Amino acid sequence: MQLRGDWGQAQFTVEVADDPSERGQGLMHRDSLPPSAGMLFVYDKPDEVSFWMRNTLIPLDMIFVDAMGVVQHVHHEAVPLSEESIFGGDMIQYVLEVNGGLARAFGITQGTELRHPAIANAKAKWPCGS
Repeated sequence: MQLRGDWGQAQFTVEVADDPSERGQGLMHRDSLPPSAGMLFVYDKPDEVSFWMRNTLIPLDMIFVDAMGVVQHVHHEAVPLSEESIFGGDMIQYVLEVNGGLARAFGITQGTELRHPAIANAKAKWPCGS
């Protein structure tokens, strides 16, 4: 997965969670995540999305992305084991989770663009192969 913005570019190796079981499990029960790794949650269509940190042992940044691959919201350093609902937005189709603090370190903000084969929308801002 690649990301780009005014700040430059970054690349992460991501696991894809694209069915209800995988999305439900997410990164629960893991005690570490390599710095260049993450998980990309893929939904069938844009919708209202909320996450929580139940059974998640590491702080995470949650990057909420629309159908065109554009970041709409970033939640920084979600608290491990918290059951607080983290609202990501109304028209979200993808969520990228990375180690807490990396979004700020890279400068990932609203408007950042993502590229990954799972973002197959013909109108994607940064389509694969471009």
